[in-house]
Amino acid sequence: MKTIFVSGTAGSGKSLLTSKLLDYYTKNGSFAAVLNLDPGVENMPYTCDVDVRDYVDIVSIMNQYELGPNGAMIMANDLIASKIDDIQNEVNRINPDYLIVDTPGQIELFAYRSSGRFLVENISSDEKTNIFLFDGALITTPINFVSIALLATSIRLRLNLPTINVVTKTDLIEDRLKQILQWSTNLNTLENAISKEADGDTYTLTTSILRGLNLGGFAQGLIPISNVTGDGLVNLEGALSRILNLGEEVED
Repeated sequence: MKTIFVSGTAGSGKSLLTSKLLDYYTKNGSFAAVLNLDPGVENMPYTCDVDVRDYVDIVSIMNQYELGPNGAMIMANDLIASKIDDIQNEVNRINPDYLIVDTPGQIELFAYRSSGRFLVENISSDEKTNIFLFDGALITTPINFVSIALLATSIRLRLNLPTINVVTKTDLIEDRLKQILQWSTNLNTLENAISKEADGDTYTLTTSILRGLNLGGFAQGLIPISNVTGDGLVNLEGALSRILNLGEEVED
């Protein structure tokens, strides 16, 4: 079994991309299943095979412990970690070729608490990787782009997984997409764009972050994806195969 975690900021399209990946693998002859790790989600665009909502109930947690939504989410994520054996047994019974893991919308609760890292480490799998979603609607300015790039690098550090960076909602940013893709591969181009938007402390801080990211090998490019049209899924699957299957791609 190969495991693919789908992470990103709230509203970046994680669940929709999860559904597209599930459809892609299924149509191309692979057995894929989905694990939902978000205890607070209400509607999903896919049929979930393993669902943490079967183990924790946000409303019950809020009522029992007199917590607000955020506090309940924190407790729920910690409780989910204590159910890892039950979750793993469910996954083992299904035994898919690919397990696609839809992570919580509140990425900070998943990535920065020990329970999230624990779940990533303790889901048994032959290979694992993470897809980080750059929300196309958020990264149309260079400073926003650097901010999300910093978050992506931080998530990669926390989860300690090979990571594929994708930009979503490409159908909404067609006029800016070429420029954004240039920013992701040519840091000089990005730094020039920053200089036109910011000065003083903002420019100094942003370019310092950018150079630090460059030292970490960030400038490897983004894979553009449209969850609406499906454009880019073939390229994403190819990148996944290079990590998970030693380059043996699913037949299209």
